Amino acid sequence: MVSVLAVDDMLTVLNPDDGSVVGEVPLSSAADAERALSAGMAALRRPLLPAHERARILNDVADRVARDQEAHAVLIATEGVKTIHEARGEALRAAETLRLSAQEAKRLAGGTVAMDQAPSGAGRTGWWVCRPAGLVVAITPYNDPLNLVAHKLGPAFAVGAPVILKPHPQTPYSALRLVEHFHAAGAPADMIQILIGGGDLGDRLVVDSRPRVISFTGGRQAGGAIARRAGIKRLALELGGVGTVAVAADADLDRAAACIHSGAFWAAGQNCVHAQRIIVDDRMAGPLTERLIALTKAMSLGPKLDDATDMGPMVDKAAATRVAAAIADARQAGARLLIGGEAHGTHVQPTWLAGLSTDHPLMTHEIFGPVATLETVPDDAALLDRLGGAADAIHAGLFTGSLGLTMAAHERVNAAALIVNDSTDFRIDAMPFGGIGAAGLGREGVADAVSELTEKKLMVLRA
Repeated sequence: MVSVLAVDDMLTVLNPDDGSVVGEVPLSSAADAERALSAGMAALRRPLLPAHERARILNDVADRVARDQEAHAVLIATEGVKTIHEARGEALRAAETLRLSAQEAKRLAGGTVAMDQAPSGAGRTGWWVCRPAGLVVAITPYNDPLNLVAHKLGPAFAVGAPVILKPHPQTPYSALRLVEHFHAAGAPADMIQILIGGGDLGDRLVVDSRPRVISFTGGRQAGGAIARRAGIKRLALELGGVGTVAVAADADLDRAAACIHSGAFWAAGQNCVHAQRIIVDDRMAGPLTERLIALTKAMSLGPKLDDATDMGPMVDKAAATRVAAAIADARQAGARLLIGGEAHGTHVQPTWLAGLSTDHPLMTHEIFGPVATLETVPDDAALLDRLGGAADAIHAGLFTGSLGLTMAAHERVNAAALIVNDSTDFRIDAMPFGGIGAAGLGREGVADAVSELTEKKLMVLRA
């Protein structure tokens, strides 16, 4: 079973829970892509919509998402991997992302340059304004099919940049509905466009010379291919990584266990800031492990649309098979299975493993599934060494009451953010978000995305 079938130029979208048909969507052709690219360039040549009008439209779209929260949540949970209560939270966040974008539309300004700081500048006045960097191609993943789309469309519309969206083909409906909201709110059709297809369509858009910005959220292999193929363009790449969490000897264990548990199994671990690798002071390892196993045993697994369900499926059978194989490989490498480990269809049990070497793939490569590992260290110095040696990531986590340990960890982690006394999966939509090194390029978070999508246009006036 696969989650998407392309037959006769139509895409059949399947519910990952049971393989039932969600619906059919027309696949976009090469001619559709050409029309979208041409329309996007035409939109770019028009005068910008006034900032107040862009903000009004964005606030209108946010209101529509909020009013339709339950319908959006059902759609997210039906076509995707989230449970209904996870999906409700995503719908609320999408509305907030759009409201933040409306605020940024009104904040876009410019600045002055003191031209007389150089003798040749005397008698001149200089100022700059922010303008769209160009046509944007946005490519989004399946795990947050509404809010990550809002993070592409909202900032682009805020700055006045036309955008062509290619959502993940396994979850197109949430994106289509959001685009409908934009058009119903008055956004010009050529400013917000959507194309449906797979990798071939994405490659066609990426290599074309007309887009000036490629904004991609997804895996490192695809991100690397985009970087190689894009040519001279701005790239915003969010590529994920191994979320590493350290638990010091002075940590609040109840808080640490609750936060780590949520970070490990939210969206069945299909999350770019999934709490995957947990490093714990060995004086706390026993009590923390007991708490984590108890929380895992208490989870309810079932249909995504059941309010009682705590964790949903993998996106398709192939993903579940991949995760099950990774668990089996870890056990062959000497890992102890603490709980879970089994897979049935698209569902993988929430799994805890211990005893792996630090160079095992589960320590160095993102699993993108409901699997997490535990390892112990003797003291703070070893904890810092282990945390500093972890692979590039978006977020790292640390549970401690020590300011000194916190500051030392912040200096040493190979992550774009250190989340203290919470898990790696903490995020608000206003904060800078992205990876370092192999984990990504550039930053999202609405204000940061606006910066990525604009460039300074200077005027120098000689009296």
